Amino acid sequence: MTKDFVNNIPMESPPRRPTEGELAILRVLWERGPASVRDIQRVLHASRPTGYTTVLKLIQIMTEKGLVERDETCRPQIYRARYSQRHTQRQLVRDLLHRAFGGSVKDLVLQALATRKSSPEELETMEKLLDRLEGGAK
Repeated sequence: MTKDFVNNIPMESPPRRPTEGELAILRVLWERGPASVRDIQRVLHASRPTGYTTVLKLIQIMTEKGLVERDETCRPQIYRARYSQRHTQRQLVRDLLHRAFGGSVKDLVLQALATRKSSPEELETMEKLLDRLEGGAK
């Protein structure tokens, strides 16, 4: 974290799970990088009507939750995701794994595969991953 970006939660607190609206904002920040509330609102509004004050309020909540950091050295203030997309996805999967599947990776993967038909490319990627994991476990 650079000294210009601040958040309002102690470092030892685990990050809280983002809501659907917060994830939409995080996606904008992951794809485009640091941005102002107005810039984020414009991107979100292009796909679904979204008001400036709604985005501002969500960003304020996200700052309190430690999901975004705010650069207070410039105007308008610029926000960036505190954690990478990969980190957040892993946190969400880990949470889902324990809450819904009792920690069973096998059950999670089987349910994920059962939700929709996978493309041959996706299946090949999964096979390679499993082969690599099995090779490392031997």
